[in-house]
Amino acid sequence: MKIIAMIPARYSASRFPGKLMKDLAGKPVILRTYEAALKTKLFDEVYVVTDSEIIFEVIKNADGKVIMSKKEHECGSDRIAEAVQNLDVDIVVNVQGDEPFIDKESLTKLIQVFKEDIQNEIDLASLKVEITHKEDIENPNNVKVVTDVNNLAIYFSRSVIPYHRDKDIKVKYYKHKGVYAFRKQALQDFYQTPVTPLEAAEKIEAIRYQELGKKIMMVETSIESIGIDTPEDLEKAIKVFKNE
Repeated sequence: MKIIAMIPARYSASRFPGKLMKDLAGKPVILRTYEAALKTKLFDEVYVVTDSEIIFEVIKNADGKVIMSKKEHECGSDRIAEAVQNLDVDIVVNVQGDEPFIDKESLTKLIQVFKEDIQNEIDLASLKVEITHKEDIENPNNVKVVTDVNNLAIYFSRSVIPYHRDKDIKVKYYKHKGVYAFRKQALQDFYQTPVTPLEAAEKIEAIRYQELGKKIMMVETSIESIGIDTPEDLEKAIKVFKNE
């Protein structure tokens, strides 16, 4: 089973433009993330896939593997799917370019899903983390997920799911973390399908996989990743590197 990591890297970002090229303790954020993915030793190969010549050159000059997107893409799955079309690979793990502090433990759990899936029934694996604060549960920026008794995703939503009607019954709420491991075929099927109705309504790409009948195994983690979405996040990340 050949397992690779793909790091989708767009230069533009609405909340923090050019964040992947910001300096993080002497190196750009995207290069820190690439090196962290290599350091896990979980992958046969690690690639950055980008629409930016600047990011392309940074990774290339560091002797890294980088692919230039040929098309404009609305989401990370599309960008990765285009990049892996002609690669000989079984499992593709999507590593977020703005998360240089890679959670090796959680990525190992995702990969293990496919190693244990002898019948090849699982199309994707992704992460969920329990949330308990009311404001987090009600925040539409936090995508929630509900699963069946086998931890297969039933639905993703920006709304509060499940609705806690019977207060005598304890309910747990889970936030979806946008870290995925895909079978290559699932990615290609996604790429060849236009945006689906529920995906369009919720603006959640995971729903397209569900509307295509794909099985998504959710893996619980207690580790909240450190993403760089704002200048304040970058300052926190710099302090972490200085303390290592």
